[in-house]
Amino acid sequence: MTDSKTLADRFPGDFLFGVATAAFQIEGASKADGRKPSIWDAFSNMPGRVFGRHNGDVACDHYNRLEEDLDLIASLGVKAYRFSIAWPRIVPDGTGPVNEAGLDFYDRLVDGLKARNIKAFATLYHWDLPLTLAGDGGWTARSTAFAFQRYARTVIARLGDRLDAVATFNEPWCSVWLSHLYGIHAPGEKNMEAALHAMHVTNLAHGLGVAAVREERANLPVGIVINPMHIYPGTDSEADKAAAERAFDFHNGVFFGPIFKGAYPDSVLEALGARMPEVEAGDMAVISQKLDWWGVNYYTPMRVSDDPTEGTDFPATKAAPFVNEAKTDIGWEIFPQALGDLIRTVNERYDLPDCYITENGACYNMGVENGEVNDQPRLDYIAEHLAVTADLIAEGYPMKGYFAWSLMDNFEWAEGYRMRFGIVHVDYDTQVRTIKKSGHWYRDLAGAFPKGNHAETTSA
Repeated sequence: MTDSKTLADRFPGDFLFGVATAAFQIEGASKADGRKPSIWDAFSNMPGRVFGRHNGDVACDHYNRLEEDLDLIASLGVKAYRFSIAWPRIVPDGTGPVNEAGLDFYDRLVDGLKARNIKAFATLYHWDLPLTLAGDGGWTARSTAFAFQRYARTVIARLGDRLDAVATFNEPWCSVWLSHLYGIHAPGEKNMEAALHAMHVTNLAHGLGVAAVREERANLPVGIVINPMHIYPGTDSEADKAAAERAFDFHNGVFFGPIFKGAYPDSVLEALGARMPEVEAGDMAVISQKLDWWGVNYYTPMRVSDDPTEGTDFPATKAAPFVNEAKTDIGWEIFPQALGDLIRTVNERYDLPDCYITENGACYNMGVENGEVNDQPRLDYIAEHLAVTADLIAEGYPMKGYFAWSLMDNFEWAEGYRMRFGIVHVDYDTQVRTIKKSGHWYRDLAGAFPKGNHAETTSA
């Protein structure tokens, strides 16, 4: 279903359409106005870590093109913008002096959104840990959780009166497992003990951040953005089904469990508890404070089989083949129904608040031809996943909004600039922005939406 009006009619009148970005991926200006390096600046400068040794020094130059980019967002007709705040701009050393120039930039950003009648959804941490804190152990050090609490309080004290929602973290799965166990993201560790420490410290920092937000701005909706995996067993064998359950606990349960139940999964504690840091008295109460909302970032499912190899670490799984041969340019399986299966599964297992799809989109690398970018596959991908979202709403799930990833092509972490997720094309040599076919369609969708199925409309 790609007709924008027909699709818009399937959503209630208070459903929010938006676009999303992250600071390190678009801002550039890595040394401007008091900003100091993050772990991603250091990681990008190491040979072999990021494709082409690309880095975030310039990125989309958003820091210097703020007004132009805010006008671009407004031109897309969306009512919400999800962005992240760069900790190294606000507290450049992680602890110590606050950098007023950094706060000033986000003041201008938020004020610019308000002036354009666009809701501001801020993320406090999207992976750019101040490099100075890495010297103390980074996310493996308990002290980092308290540094985050102070940073959160600083941001909300300044911006909280104009924010519409705030998330503590973006995708802790990535900043824990991908960064400390699989070695693909900064700091590039492959160390289960380090990853388990980062897991608990991140969960604790989330809880301390929630407390900080509420102390500063009691009425500001606070949540967390998670990228849970919907995990399918590779076969119907009992071994693969058990493997999928272990994988769920490892990839999802270590975040959902503490945050929404106040406990780590039993299977994780049994297999890895001896290697975890001490869970101190009071930690779980802090971590499991009730949230106002949560965000789901979804792109592709995970398929696993049992790995019986002796000595294999928990969860002892290996990748199983894709079911759908259709893939995006980054090699991810396209399987929209997994979004529905995922939302049903996590709601069945946990008592969850309102949900926003805070990222969903596709990597396709088409370039500009005759002033246009024909990215029909991305348009189809977004439309198919929005249709699943509409199904979930019809089933009674509290899906409150959808943010397309991403507003524009940007620094795609270890992939550098070669992978493009934007609904707006960026020419990195000239910084010219070109709205893609998907962006024009998304604008039509946003435009059709307010005239659509208004939940608050009363019949005569």
